[in-house]
Amino acid sequence: MDKKVGNILKYSISIILAVILLWFCFRKVDWSDFMMALRSCRWEFVILSMLSGLLSFLLRGIRWRELLLPIDPSTSTLTCFNAVNISYAINLVLPRVGEVARCGFITARSAREGESGEGKRLASFDKVVGTAALERSADLVFSGLLIAVFLFFTWDRFGAFFSEKVFGAAGGGISTGKILLAAGALVLAAALVWLSIRYSGSSGFLGKAGDFCKGIFRGFLSCLKMKRAWLFFALTVGIWACYWLEAWLILIAVQGISPAGTSPEMAAGIANLSGLGIVDALFIMLVGNIASLVPVPGGFGAYHFMVSSAMSFVYGIPAGFGMIFATLSHEAQTLTQIVSGGVSYISETVRK
Repeated sequence: MDKKVGNILKYSISIILAVILLWFCFRKVDWSDFMMALRSCRWEFVILSMLSGLLSFLLRGIRWRELLLPIDPSTSTLTCFNAVNISYAINLVLPRVGEVARCGFITARSAREGESGEGKRLASFDKVVGTAALERSADLVFSGLLIAVFLFFTWDRFGAFFSEKVFGAAGGGISTGKILLAAGALVLAAALVWLSIRYSGSSGFLGKAGDFCKGIFRGFLSCLKMKRAWLFFALTVGIWACYWLEAWLILIAVQGISPAGTSPEMAAGIANLSGLGIVDALFIMLVGNIASLVPVPGGFGAYHFMVSSAMSFVYGIPAGFGMIFATLSHEAQTLTQIVSGGVSYISETVRK
């Protein structure tokens, strides 16, 4: 199959999946209650949540720079911050493409080798891809540890949801095909390691592929050359603290909705929501992060479905009211990504 046709099919399926999930989530929403709730929520806290999201982008850019400095000491914080913003904006349309775009963005602005400045880029694309893969791996490990610690202390309250809706769904989905797929991925990774060792430096296609794989591994191992590993860890904690704060601020925003003039179901949802606090915000944040694993543009549909389902399962909040929280949370951050991505693109265009 032609690569272009394959990409079109892949992104079309992602968009269709997002549309189906959105329809499924919103099909039973009482729109009069929904719009009234949006008008009466505390928008000042929604704005603060957006600023918290922007701060997480900045911390992510600073953290990524720590991995890039051993490769190219000239890498600036502003360039990394802008690259992160632009990648988020691209991901809203084309899932995962933003990750590739931000690597190319850094490479295009990297210094060159030699005194004349005409040599190869210090931060070659393959090395930058390796740092991006390491950064995402760090997030994956941290989120797993965070879920484990969270459930250790709150299993009585939230364990049933994760057991039935997350771990149960994943366990029920294990099949021979998926096992073979995982084994194939391991074999492919081993082949890439062998390729980088066997053909690195030789001429021809295999030599170029081997050099590219070797560059990725060098980028991935850039953490060993970081001068401030403690800062990388501190920034990782800060990024996830911002995510937590985002969810908590949106929770405060919807708790300010007045039940006057709403349907009995909506009024019951508002009453159930009033007692939730910062621990509940952490639970909702973790559920939303799990939803980001679904390959749909910008998390549309998947985030709404997971968060509203979690709020209904754990707190007995009607799905319609859970959709208000999910919509405010997701669309506030989507708007942040669009605006910050646009501003960063203009900034880099002017600088260049």
